[in-house]
Amino acid sequence: MKIPKNGMWILLFGSVWGISELIGGGALYKWDIPDASVWLSVGALFILGIARGMVNQPGSSTLMGGIAALFKLAYTQPFVCHLLGILTLGLAFDAGATLLLKGERKISFRLPVTGALSAYGGYAGFALLITFVIRYTYWVAGGWTKVLHHIFLSGTYAALGALVAVPLGFWMGLNTHLLTERSPRWAYGWGIGLLTALWILGGVFG
Repeated sequence: MKIPKNGMWILLFGSVWGISELIGGGALYKWDIPDASVWLSVGALFILGIARGMVNQPGSSTLMGGIAALFKLAYTQPFVCHLLGILTLGLAFDAGATLLLKGERKISFRLPVTGALSAYGGYAGFALLITFVIRYTYWVAGGWTKVLHHIFLSGTYAALGALVAVPLGFWMGLNTHLLTERSPRWAYGWGIGLLTALWILGGVFG
């Protein structure tokens, strides 16, 4: 049951991330909230923290990023930069958590460090790829000034939020994992139900 359960949690939290981008992102951009992408990133790192507390496996966060991007792509027509931002953040968190949180089952100083490094890594990876590899016109026009602004200003805001979001999320994940272990069949059933509901809601709000 362990592998199917882990896969279900990865699908579930990847879908939670996806619907947060779909609904939360749509609202933030519609209302012109300043630094909307930073709020979305901190929210995503919180979700990644919860999931890592439940499934502390290398590659799980990268898979979640792929699922979140697929979720958003299934119900809307996002800009390529939105999808790339999701994927790079998931990959950066996966790298940081794999290096610093391997086998971690308690709250430690490594959690906020992982969060901050993941934020900077995700923002740096995104800015460099979108500007110099994909060569998205808007980013190419901004050049290094825009790249550095994104990494060191927006990235710092996201890193500050991650100092709290990742430890809090991980703590919630650890405690949720303990609850699910008490009644694994019920937890699995609820997880499948929530997963189904999220994809239905995506169709409603997409």
